[in-house]
Amino acid sequence: MLNHFTTTTSHIELPKQFLSPFTGEPHPICVLAANEVKTYLEQQAQWHEEIQQGKMFGVLVVKESNGQLGYLAAFSGNLAGKNHHSFFVPPVADLLNPNSFFKQGEQVISSINRQIAQMEQSTEFTNRKSELEQAKQKSIEEIAAAKAALKTSKAAREERRTMHPSEEELAALVRQSQHEKAELKRLEKRWTATINELQVEYDHYALPIEELKAKRKMLSADLQQRLFDEFQLLNIRGEAKGLVEIFENTAQRVPPGGAGECAGPKLLQYAFANSLTPIAMAEFWWGSSPKTEIRHHGHYYPPCKGKCEPILGHMLHGMDVKYPGRKAESPYPPSLEVIYEDDWLLVINKPAGMLSAPGKTGDKSAVELASELLLNGREAFLVHRLDMATSGLLLIAKDKEVYKQLQSQFQQRRVRKRYIAILDGVLHNETGTVELPLRLNPLDRPRQMVCHQYGKPSTTQYQVLERRNGQTRVAFYPLTGRTHQLRVHSAHPHGLSCPIVGDELYGSKSNRLYLHAEYLEFIHPVKQSVIRLEKLAGF
Repeated sequence: MLNHFTTTTSHIELPKQFLSPFTGEPHPICVLAANEVKTYLEQQAQWHEEIQQGKMFGVLVVKESNGQLGYLAAFSGNLAGKNHHSFFVPPVADLLNPNSFFKQGEQVISSINRQIAQMEQSTEFTNRKSELEQAKQKSIEEIAAAKAALKTSKAAREERRTMHPSEEELAALVRQSQHEKAELKRLEKRWTATINELQVEYDHYALPIEELKAKRKMLSADLQQRLFDEFQLLNIRGEAKGLVEIFENTAQRVPPGGAGECAGPKLLQYAFANSLTPIAMAEFWWGSSPKTEIRHHGHYYPPCKGKCEPILGHMLHGMDVKYPGRKAESPYPPSLEVIYEDDWLLVINKPAGMLSAPGKTGDKSAVELASELLLNGREAFLVHRLDMATSGLLLIAKDKEVYKQLQSQFQQRRVRKRYIAILDGVLHNETGTVELPLRLNPLDRPRQMVCHQYGKPSTTQYQVLERRNGQTRVAFYPLTGRTHQLRVHSAHPHGLSCPIVGDELYGSKSNRLYLHAEYLEFIHPVKQSVIRLEKLAGF
């Protein structure tokens, strides 16, 4: 469980505070521990095939009561069908123990599933179900045909009445109408009786199945509640909270599946339960990237926000945690570089690190600065957005009507854009197109994910400009404007599989994100002339 470093740590200065794991930047002592875990993983031939498919691992550097330094290691979920391995910390709740309530509950539910399947596949049930469905369909068809005939007959009688028939003929027409209506009612009554009889025969087999399904639903809900209660997560003060209590004040209200089984909670739980003092923590991905999210082999990632952030919020309570603070000085200049301006609109060169629109950082955004510095306090209308980390051309309207007309051009995809990026890797194709359906990852905001079920289509064309020192300079031509589109298209294995340099969400952190909006072409909403603007990237 507790591992001691095989290499010296004397050259590494330990952090004075526990570093927030959500910074994504591992402390050197964590890198040293992670490297030892990576070496261990490479030596485990029996797991090679499984872990190459991709798994998150974590390390927690700790101090024992005697001051000796060591580290804990953990994996997310299960490994080789087990959740206990001597090198790694145990799970918070042992759900794989065959004698546990969870496994026994699973067996009961599995037995009910087998009973339901057997009953639904029986000849008696399938025959009764088929007979009932056929009768219902035939009744609909026959009654519809009878009503259509009744309508046709009524129309014929109405036409006959216009021909001045005798009283005897009129009486015959009335009798015909009454007879046809009575026949329709008798037909409906016969079918009602037939269907009711077949329904009784069907219910004889169906109701026991529905009772079993209701029982299964109740047992599943009870098992889920017991499962949530089983995860009693500690903090450094020894205070325990269950998953339901931890998540009750979050947006999702209910714990998501797999909550408490990630590496981070496992590491802290073992440390607190064994009187070990946490020093620093880091998590890294090992193996192939998953199909939906973007993870790169050996790269470090912060814990997911949907599952782990609420849990770690409780587990870190009471500790002296260092969270990333705001910079003392604004990362961008007090002035804006104007690329184009007239009476109706302006285009600025937004620096990397500046928000396009007001956000949660407290720093002023590009549109706010444009209003203050360029429009004498008049309202500025942001036509489109660039990510905070992206630099380049940003279009701003000076009144609402111009804003609406410009936005319409973006929505109709009549605006031409070119971005320049440096990718961390070498592309072999000179040109190409990336098409992936994208959506927000609900458990790891603000990251986007590939989702073929709910994702929105996104398309990017690209052209290689230069290859140098293991990197590729490319021009991107986005045909859609999804959030983080170019970043995901670059990093995802079904895209270019080369993250943009400096992309701390989908790749590795650097001094900046090497993505720049270089070219913008649109129709001037008032002059109706073509506006072509370019600002070369500063990298």
